[in-house]
Formats: sequence, C-alpha cells, structure tokens
Amino acid sequence: MKTYVAILRGINVSGKNKIKMDILKSSFSSLGFEQVQTYIQSGNVIFRYQETSSDNLEELINKQILKDFGFDVPVLVLDEKELANIVKNNPFAGDGNRDAQFLHVTFLKEHPANVNDEKISVHVKAGEEFAISDDAIYLYCPHGYGKTKLNNNFFESQLKVSATTRNWKTTLKLLEMANEADA
Repeated sequence: MKTYVAILRGINVSGKNKIKMDILKSSFSSLGFEQVQTYIQSGNVIFRYQETSSDNLEELINKQILKDFGFDVPVLVLDEKELANIVKNNPFAGDGNRDAQFLHVTFLKEHPANVNDEKISVHVKAGEEFAISDDAIYLYCPHGYGKTKLNNNFFESQLKVSATTRNWKTTLKLLEMANEADA
C-alpha cells in the first residue's frame, strides 16, 4: 500500500461544482481506496492504495466524480514522496524575509515543455516572485493570491499544462496528513 494525495481543481469555488467532503470521501472509498481523509472544502484527499501510476489514479477518480456528481473535474495525484520533494524544494520557504501566508504552490500535471521566464516576468507585480520546477511553480504573492496575475489560468496558458494551486499552509498540512497515513 502506498499513500497518495489527490488535489482536485475547481470544486466548491464560487458556488460551482459543489461536493460535500463526506460524500467525496465515500466516493473515493467506493474505488477501494483506504484510510481516505479530506482536508478543507477545496478538494484535497489523502488515501492509501496499491502501488500504481498517478495517471491511472487520476483517470479512476475523474470518472468516479463524473459518475457520482455529474461534472468533469481536473484531478492531480501525487504520492507522498513527490509531495515531500515539492515541499523540500520550495526556494521561498524558511526565508525570514517572506511571510509564509503569501506563499503558494501551483502543482503541475506534467513537466512544462517551454518556459519563457521573460514573458511571464512581464506580469509580475512589485514584490512578487516565482520559481518554476518540473512539477511545481512556487509563488510569493505579498499582495495576496487573489490580486496576482500569476494564477492557474495564467500559468496554464503560458506553459500549456494543467495546474492547480494551494497555499503553503494547505500544502504543508497535506504532507503532514500523508506522513501520518503512512505511519
């Protein structure tokens, strides 16, 4: 058995794609996933399952959500080690000059083929910073994530990959829960 984290994009946002977490948990359990836990209302699910590819799990989960709730939701699945590496590689974390409440991670479904930092940098406001890795974009948005142009839609259009963002507190909590599930 292996611990996985599923990050769903676009549920319970602005009254759209509403899913209650207890019902989502049941939906995941119906797939044979074990120790299913959810965290907050934005579609974060930790579970244990036999070792398989993230692509297989994403497809299973996507089809189950479509069946159970009637809408198509982008799903990104990471195993515990992948999430731990993303957390470990955040260049902005632990820097006393940056307030952690303004840190975010944009999780990428696949490695971006073409990254044009200059084209992206044009949209960066004063004080904002970003760093792109193969599997995540690290953001520091001191004016608030709701005010930055460096959001999911922007990065998806620039990098031509599917993405979903979580704040740093949520990202750390997901890793903590994955570690606990694995213990």
